[in-house]
Order: sequence, then C-alpha cells, then structure tokens
Amino acid sequence: MSCALFRARRIIPSIRRWQRISEPSYIFVRTNTSTSTQNRREIKKLMVANRGEIAVRVFRACSELGIRTVAVYSEQDRLHLHRQKSDESYLIGEGLAPVDAYLNIPELINVAKENSVDAIHPGYGFLSERSDFAKACEDAGIIFVGPPSAVVNKLGNKVEARQAAVDANVSIIPGSPGPVTSVEEAKRFTEEHGLPIILKAAYGGGGRGMRVVHDQKAVEENFEIASSEAKASFGDGAMFIERFIEHPRHVEVQILGDKYGDVVHLFERDCSVQRRHQKVIEIAPAPYLDSAIRNSILQDAVRLAKFVGYENAGTVEFLVDQKSGKYYFIEVNARLQVEHTVTEEVTGVDLVQSQIRVAEGHSLRDLGLIQEEIKPFGYAIQCRVTTEDPSKSFQPDFGRIEVFHSGEGMGIRIDSASAFAGAVISPYYDSLLAKVIAHANQFPDATKKMRRCLEEMRIHGVKTNIPFLINVFNNPIFLSGAVDTVFIDENPELFNLPVRKHRAQKLLRYIANVLVNGPSTVLATDLKPSHIEPHVPSVPNGKPTRGWRDVILQSGPDGFAKAVRRHPHLLLMDTTMRDAHQSLLATRIRTFDIARISPFVAHAFPQFFSLENWGGATFDVSMRFLHECPWQRLEQLREAIPNIPFQMLLRGASAVGYKNYPDNVVDEFCKLAVKSGLDIFRVFDSLNYMPNLVVGMEAAGNAGGVVEGAFCYSGDVSSPKEHKYTLQYYLDLVEQLVKAGTHILGIKDMAGLLKPKAARLLVSAIRDRYPDLPIHVHTHDTAGAGVASMLAAAEAGADVVDVAVDSMSGMTSQPSMGAIVSSLQDTPLDTQISRENISAYSAYWEQTRRLYGPFECTTTMRSGNADVYDNQIPGGQYTNLQFQAFSLGLGDQFEDIKKKYCEANELMGNVIKVTPSSKVVGDMAQFMTQNQLTTETLLEKAEELSFPASIIEFFKGEIGIPYGGFPEPLRTKVNEVVAAVTLQSGARTVS
Repeated sequence: MSCALFRARRIIPSIRRWQRISEPSYIFVRTNTSTSTQNRREIKKLMVANRGEIAVRVFRACSELGIRTVAVYSEQDRLHLHRQKSDESYLIGEGLAPVDAYLNIPELINVAKENSVDAIHPGYGFLSERSDFAKACEDAGIIFVGPPSAVVNKLGNKVEARQAAVDANVSIIPGSPGPVTSVEEAKRFTEEHGLPIILKAAYGGGGRGMRVVHDQKAVEENFEIASSEAKASFGDGAMFIERFIEHPRHVEVQILGDKYGDVVHLFERDCSVQRRHQKVIEIAPAPYLDSAIRNSILQDAVRLAKFVGYENAGTVEFLVDQKSGKYYFIEVNARLQVEHTVTEEVTGVDLVQSQIRVAEGHSLRDLGLIQEEIKPFGYAIQCRVTTEDPSKSFQPDFGRIEVFHSGEGMGIRIDSASAFAGAVISPYYDSLLAKVIAHANQFPDATKKMRRCLEEMRIHGVKTNIPFLINVFNNPIFLSGAVDTVFIDENPELFNLPVRKHRAQKLLRYIANVLVNGPSTVLATDLKPSHIEPHVPSVPNGKPTRGWRDVILQSGPDGFAKAVRRHPHLLLMDTTMRDAHQSLLATRIRTFDIARISPFVAHAFPQFFSLENWGGATFDVSMRFLHECPWQRLEQLREAIPNIPFQMLLRGASAVGYKNYPDNVVDEFCKLAVKSGLDIFRVFDSLNYMPNLVVGMEAAGNAGGVVEGAFCYSGDVSSPKEHKYTLQYYLDLVEQLVKAGTHILGIKDMAGLLKPKAARLLVSAIRDRYPDLPIHVHTHDTAGAGVASMLAAAEAGADVVDVAVDSMSGMTSQPSMGAIVSSLQDTPLDTQISRENISAYSAYWEQTRRLYGPFECTTTMRSGNADVYDNQIPGGQYTNLQFQAFSLGLGDQFEDIKKKYCEANELMGNVIKVTPSSKVVGDMAQFMTQNQLTTETLLEKAEELSFPASIIEFFKGEIGIPYGGFPEPLRTKVNEVVAAVTLQSGARTVS
C-alpha cells in the first residue's frame, strides 16, 4: 500500500482519481500501487535553507507530514516569523551581510549535520539553483529536496540548458553558446544576430541581472549593470545573451519528476504581467491560450525533463510569439517557484509535500500522480503584494506594519510570513509581503475575487503595491486575458494611483501619542482639559431676526456708515470669536467650538454691530497649530450667522502676515474674503505708517467691504508728560484716514493704555472735528479699567465699542459685555441687548474655555495688572509672548522678559506696538533675556551680535517707517550696509 496525495472534493476508496464535490482540502489516499522501496529514505527532520514566506510554507507542509522542522536565521531575522513556525531554529552568518548569511554553504551544512537533519529544502532564491549547494548536501549525506546536483548544474547554466533543449528537439531562441563575461563578446553577438537582445544572469533567475537592449550604443552600459546585479544576487556575473522576442506571452510549465524516470506536468501558468522581467501576477492555467499551442508546450516540457533526467519539482519556461504562434524555450528553473500556489489550487496537488515525498524516494505513482488523472479545475490567480511604492518606481519601503487587515473569504488563499500588525519589514531582503491567491471556476470570476480581496486589504505603516494591483484588475486589457510581457510598460494609466491618506490611523497615532506623552506644545500650565461637554443654548426655529448685515447688503458701505451714525444707542462688537481667545488662550479655540454656538448668536444678538471672528492671528494659528483652514471657518460661520456683519483685523500691507505683501496679493485676499462672507475690514498699520495703511484700505474698499481705517493708540494723551504720541498726533492721523476714504474710524488701543480721561479727551476731540464720522473704539482690559474707558468713550460720542462675553472678558481680553450692557441699561445709550441671552452665551464659553486649560493665560496673570501702563504689552501678544518664553526655556524668567520689553521698546525708539511691530519688540526682549544683555551691553556689542531676523527686517524698513524715524546708533550698528527704505514695501508687486 502507498500514499496518494490529492486535494479532493470527495475520495472514493475503490477509485484513485479525484472528483469535484465541495470545498477542497489536502488529504492522502491509500492505493494499491507499489514500487521498489530500495531507494527510499524516510525524512524525520528537515531544514529550510531560506527565510520568510517560503520557509513558513515548507514548515507547514512538514507539520502535516509529521516531519520535525529546523529554521536558520540571520541576525537581521532574529524576530522573523519563520523562526516561530519551526521546531528548532539556529543563528547563521554572524558578522556577515544579511544576504550572505543565507549563502554560506559550509555553515548551513554544519548546522544540518550537528542537529541530525535528514534533508534540506532550499526554497527559492538564495542557494536554490546552486549546484555546489546540492553537491555539498549530497557529499554530507543529506537529502537535497530538489534535482540532483548534476541536473541543477546542467539546467542552472542557461547555456547548457539551451543545448539540452536543442538535443531534446525543443525550439530555442538564438543565443550565446556559453556564458558571456565581457562586453566585447556581447557586442560580437549583436553584430552577428542583430537587435534587440536580452541579457540574463547565467546562474540565476527571478528577473535579477536581466536587461533588454534595443540600441547598439547601450550594450556596454546595460551589460555592466546586469552583470553587477547577477554577481550581487548569485555570486557570478556571467551573462547569457539571446535575441529578444517582442510582445510575447510568458508561459511556464510546472513539472514533477521522480527518481525512476517518470515525469508529469501539472499544466501551465501565464506569467506575462511583469515589470522589469520580474513577475507581478501569475495565472493558472494560461487563459485564452490556443489548445494546440498548450498541448505542444506541455509535451515539450515533459520531453525535455525526461531527456535530462529531471527529478523533483521544476519549471520549464517558454515565450509564445502571439503573431506567429511559435513558442521558444527560454530556461528551466530547477526549483520550486514563487507562483507554485496557483498550480496547487487548480490541480489539487500539494507541490511541497510532493517534493518531500519524491526526495524520500517515492515514485509519482506512489503519490497517485498519473498524467492522465491530473486535470485542472477552474482558474487561479496570484498577486505578489510587496512593500514597494508604485508612485516612486516601486521603491522598496520598510518599517513596522501598524495595521494589517486581510481580505479573506471563499476562494482566497494568503501565503505570507510578515502579514500581521507589528511585523517589521527589513530593508535587507526581498520586498514580498504576501502572496494572495484567488481561485474560481472561470477566469473572470477569479479576477473579481482578487479585486475584492485587494480592495478589502488595509496595510498601514509601509507603502505597498496594492493600489497598482487594483488598477491592473480594473484594466479591460488584463481582464480580456490577452496580455503580454510589456503590458505594464504600455499602460501608464496603471500608475494613476489614488492617494491613501490613512486619516484614521494618523488620528489614532496622534491620540495615542498625546495620551502617553502629553501635548507636543510647550505649555505654560499644567492644567488639563476639562471632560465636560459644553451645553449649547436652545435655538428657536426659523430664520434669525434682521441685523446690521442686512443694512450693508441693502445700502452698501456708505449707507451702512450713515445708519450707524444715526443710531441712537451704543453698538457693540463682540470679539469673543477672535481677539478674546487670542488674548486669553493663545488663539487656540477651534472652529468646531465656535460653530456650535453660532446659531444661538445669530438669533440672540441681532443688535450686534459686528462679530470679530477673522484676521489677526487666526491664519497663523489655524494653519500652524490647529491644522484648520481659516477660509473654511469663515464660510462655515457665515452660513450659520447670516444676519450679523463679520469683521476682521487686516494688518494693512501685511494683510494677515508678519511682513509686507505685494499690493495685488492684498487686493486678491480682500476680494476672496468678501466673497467668503466678510463685511468689515479694520485696517491698521503697526507703525501708523500711512502708505501701508492706504494699501489695505484701498484693497478692502475695492473688494466691496466696509473700510474701518484705524490708528493704533500708544502713550497717554491725557498726560502733560506725553510728548511723542500727543492729541495732535492722533488728530493728524484721523485727518489722513478720512482723506483716504475710511467709512468708519477705528481707535485701536491694543494694550489697554486708553484711560477713561484719555478716552473722553480723544473721542470728544475727534467728534467735534468730524461730527458725521462713525467712531469705533477697541481696547483691552489688562489694567482693569476697560469698562470705565469704554463708557467714557461712549459718553464722549463713540458709536461702537468692543466687548467680549463675560466669561471670556477681562485682563488681556476686552471689557465685559455684561458689565457695559448693565451699566447703560435705561440710559439714552442703552444697547437693547438681553442680559439673559448674555448669561446663556457666557455659560457656554465658560464651559468651553475649560477645554483649553493648557493654554490659559491666568496661570501667571490672575487679575488685571496696571504694569501694562509701563511695559505696554498688547493684550493679544501677552499670552503668545508667554508661550514663546516657555518654548525657549525662559518660562521662569517671564517677569524679566516683561521688564526687558520696556527696555527693548526704548531701544527701538518707543514704537507703536502691535503685530508685527510688537513681535519685533518681543523678539528683542527675549533675545536680551536669553543672552543676559542690558541696554548698555547690547549697544556696545551690537556689531557682533546675531540679531533675530525680525529685528533686522525692522531696521531695513520692511514693515514701514516708525513715527520719529529709526533710533540711532542702533540702526546703523545692526545693519550698516542697508539704507533705510523710504518707499512703501508692498509697492513691489508680483505678476
């Protein structure tokens, strides 16, 4: 009795042949066939001289046969899965290169002998086609699971293989009579046989050391490259040269021979889908191949194998010329092929177990492998999923697999050794990750299964060729089955790859990092975000009440300004959505939290003059820290609040940046802003430099927006000691702003320096001179006098003042909305705003603010601080300056930085301080603190110091000319070779 190996749907004991009934499985069947047992030798322990997927494949076959297994591994593979799938494993190649470890024949033989190994399976690649390895096994008394060394030597040498084919009456392509080792020999061959030619490694395959040459001038270069590849892969750079057949199909025949001269074929495979002569997709049997050609190829393959006395598994490869119908032998791979899986699927024969049994001495008849009884069933397709990036010419990728979801199901088989989350893909070896095999009754059905499987697969952490493979399985030419070896080269649309963003994985990675390591931002506080879900007040059904935006849409900017001036009550601009959280929370509030409360604001506060929700630091922080689009924020809020004007802070010629932009950039920016829903532009210049102011005002006006030309307030107009920023200085600025065409006058007190007395004096002087000009006053409550100052301004004739909702007001933010509304209740200036609505609005922001605890300014500033009258730090800069100090490692020196801010301001000439000029002063303050400089030492060493870029740009005049000019001698010392810029910087437009 002997053992027949089949994958059967049902086995009938009295019949040896297999029949199709249900799901396939590999089983053994006892037969009545008997052969001589004199050449048999039982294998009890088998070693695989290989790694990765093929090693695992052989171990599994051995496990089913009850054979103990031994793995070998290099230092780089010490964590690889194939070690775990064996019964024993041994380190090889210590100190050798990664590939060389698996090519060390003496060490492999020693490991086998020392551990009582009966047989060695070479797998594919590495030593699998090295006759000296097969011979070493034979000499050591170890079974080599493959052909005898003499056969490996004959067929592994492509020249001898060709001669054997000729002797066996198998057609061959004209080629070199022996291995070619020099460029001169290659050139002589082309002169004799013509072009094109193909260069192939004489002692190896797999597409390595292979080049096609169409031009005589390229022969030398390609020969050297191919020879170098062959030497690196197989240890010998000798080449074989053949005429190249254009547009052929690559068809190979799986053969299996025993030790008794019997050879069978297990039908053919189509391997035409190749890239640089390396197979990508394999199909069994070859679809739509002429039956006469198929039968002839199969007979030739068996005849050649019998002629050379072939034993064990091998592959005879042919090129089929589709034009002439002729086919040509190209080589024999004297080993198991990567694509053996598709043959197993369609024939039901376990090739690896068959190899082992044949190596033990069993005949093919012992295994029940009789040619007439081997029939193909259906079609099988194999895809080689590799860690290569198709968008970068299939550049190999390596790293750790973070996510692996396979596409399983009926008719799908996946062979791999690294296809799992956590697997480390090494840069040292082949990039094959998994072999995916689909099997179905018909070829179109098999392609559908494969496409479905590939689309289900999710592999993150390394790039793969899956998007490319999916494109192949969507290609009508491939689906027709009529592809040739240049299919990939001639279909560049296969490389139109979708961009996979892996957003879920990136988000999970970010969340995990924050949970484990904390925020990556250097924070000034240890406060943790609250876990509360802020409550959004209820919103009535229907559209919100008409508001001031309806006036703008109906009457235009001029009509709007007149309506504001005629309005008898004080109007409020709410800064909660922009300046308030810039001043308190470093501008970190997300669009999500602003958008949630927006519908309530639209219904509860139609009386608002405007909402400041854009401009200033919004752009910088949104893109750099929040990773949001500021334009989408504007559009989203406009959709939620259709009735209240939106106002932005425009930095004149700097727009929303920190240096001047070309004029046409500012123009287009303003046009897009209006188109996206913006209404009012508060235009200012950090130095009150009129040429820069005019750029922004004209851009806003030409875009159709309401222009609020603003001057920046500094100093103290009510103090008799003020000699620079006097009342007359500001009245002169107002005159220039009116001439420039402003619709509304803005007074921008960015640091909270406008005391009640000064507010009354300044506003009343402007009102007396310009009775029809709407006046809008902005301040910060840093010193705690903001409410008093705004009430004084209102009484003196201001039409609009800035406030923030109570829970987001005070200190470096704006004065309290509730306080001002309550103070004016039942007076001629009554705002007509509901305190109940303010309370609900404030409650939402009180809860939301707790979500941003890590960015709170209140850790170092618990209350209002009158020091601001000395250091003059703008409210919007205060928290940013604090966070910058922490990021520079100066967090514990913030008090020193505030003192240096005063010194820096005097060094810069007591400039108006607001972005970007305030940044210049802040950079100088931190520079002085970091380098322990006083005013005196800085002036002494100025010519030697490496100042921050913002300071150099300031002294070049790139952000404008300060009132009173640049301070000397510091300007000259900072940059002696740069003359002062006397023209407006933005005048230099770009095309």
